[in-house]
Amino acid sequence: MISIVIPTFKGAGILSKQLPEFIQFLNASEIVAEIVVVDDGSDDNGQTGTVAKELQCKFIQLVKNTGKGAAVREGIKHCSGEICFFTDVDIPFQFDAFLHFIQSLKEGNNDIVVGDRTLPGSSYYTKIGVTRKLGSDLFSKIVSKLFTDGLHDTQCGMKAFKQSVAMDLFSVARINGFAFDVELISIAVKRAYKIDRLPVQFRCNDSKTVQVIRHGLGMLKDIIRVAMFHKLGYYHKKE
Repeated sequence: MISIVIPTFKGAGILSKQLPEFIQFLNASEIVAEIVVVDDGSDDNGQTGTVAKELQCKFIQLVKNTGKGAAVREGIKHCSGEICFFTDVDIPFQFDAFLHFIQSLKEGNNDIVVGDRTLPGSSYYTKIGVTRKLGSDLFSKIVSKLFTDGLHDTQCGMKAFKQSVAMDLFSVARINGFAFDVELISIAVKRAYKIDRLPVQFRCNDSKTVQVIRHGLGMLKDIIRVAMFHKLGYYHKKE
């Protein structure tokens, strides 16, 4: 079985639109899966929970809006699959990528698989605005040089882990905001986990949660915190 964590904030409408088709794909592919929907403190009169339960997903409600990193971290705690994914609420990439990620973890002797929108065969950057692309490129260059040993695309909204690896990484992760991906990959690099990168094909962009300037500044602050946490030894393996 695989587990798929989907964090959301006021995303009931997107879930009701995108999840049924995704569930149909999983069933048609004979993938045994649990979907874990984590509501990051939405004030929506329970709409997100209603949609998740109607679609037979696990549902977790955070008391207040804390951040995507916090929502994914909480979701991972409730995963029981041998492979743990997380993706965005609109499930933005073509569904068959899930098959390729599973194959890489099961047959490729990899610990982690990340979507990389910069690889040949990917389609993403032609679908977004110039400002977001420039901001993403600048952030990626800083991060790949300082934290992720050359891995360029940390922010792709699709990643998969062997269960033991997911539990290890998320047990020491601390970042609540969008830069939590940088934190995860930097810890994985430090612990010498084997990371595979795969191309992803853009499918849709219903979720417009990233605001380049406001969130960009927050992400820069968070990667400074990641550097500090590394220096303070917060990410050392537990004895």
